[in-house]
Amino acid sequence: EVQLVESGGGLVQAGGSLRLSCGTSRFGTDDLYVGWFRQAPGKDREGISCISTRNGAAYYADSVKGRFTISSENVNNTVSLQMNGLKPEDPAVYYCAANYPFYSGSYRYPCAREAYDYEYWGQGTQVTVSS
Repeated sequence: EVQLVESGGGLVQAGGSLRLSCGTSRFGTDDLYVGWFRQAPGKDREGISCISTRNGAAYYADSVKGRFTISSENVNNTVSLQMNGLKPEDPAVYYCAANYPFYSGSYRYPCAREAYDYEYWGQGTQVTVSS
């Protein structure tokens, strides 16, 4: 069981920044994939970034590339999402999710990008952007 606790959402003006954090005691000891997803009202849940806590390899969706940065801070048992240059299309409930890596023989897959690949989820945190 991997329990995730999120923090850092809130209200920010367009162009501003927020830092979301996802914590669990497992980040410092387990090799995990951690993903950040968001869901706006009436829309599907969108995968925006993920990271491998073992080697820091990360992925970004085109919608956030160059603006958001994911990082794994194993010492603090935290995976963070630094969000800069927030836009009016960014408001949503943001979720972190975690799962154990997938292997095919000795091949280790990159961090998963789809919600259905994640078993453990945080409670979500609201991000609101004012224009």
